[in-house]
Amino acid sequence: MKLISIRRRTKKERRYTQKMGVLYTDVTYIKKYAVGIPFKTLRKYRGTYYGKIKECDDCVLAN
Repeated sequence: MKLISIRRRTKKERRYTQKMGVLYTDVTYIKKYAVGIPFKTLRKYRGTYYGKIKECDDCVLAN
């Protein structure tokens, strides 16, 4: 059994951008797990309609 592992998980999230308004997109999280418990998010990104990869810090969460 591994003590430390890295997993990638994709889920739908609601985002808001100035240009496009409300956007429902797939957000991919890459997390580091120790003995099955997540303790650090290494990267969080989303894919655009045109195939580009953007960091999630570029857009804010919608309320």
